[in-house]
Amino acid sequence: MIGVGDKAPAFHMEASRGREVDSAALKGRPYLLYFYPKADTPGCTTQACGIQEALPQLGGLGLTVIGISPDPVSKIDKFADKFGLDFPLASDPEHVLADQYGTWVEKSMYGRTYFGMERSSFLVDGEGVVRAVWRKVKPAEHAALVAKAAAAL
Repeated sequence: MIGVGDKAPAFHMEASRGREVDSAALKGRPYLLYFYPKADTPGCTTQACGIQEALPQLGGLGLTVIGISPDPVSKIDKFADKFGLDFPLASDPEHVLADQYGTWVEKSMYGRTYFGMERSSFLVDGEGVVRAVWRKVKPAEHAALVAKAAAAL
């Protein structure tokens, strides 16, 4: 499980709107990886729209934002288009990066146990070191927490 002070794992993934996200391309720049369970669900929509609203402020701080879910790119594209999400949403269907960050976890609902994505975020500085971690973050509070931490980088 990745924590504050750890080196962020390298990644290269397909993302929304025909983009790709690559940690090597982010070298020297801070970024936020936020893992969310499922596109176009109430909590994930609240979280994504909060980030979209904060994007001018976050971009002004030099922060690149990348959302990550296990959804296929086609579903992510529909989600991005429906809510006008300008930042890249990456697809991690085999939960490779989620496993590295410890966000692919066992969950339970209504007595049923299953594996899924934990809503968690990782703020990485320009040198590739994790500087803040939010696990089980509340969707409505996420953007404000990120903005405050990014401003302190």
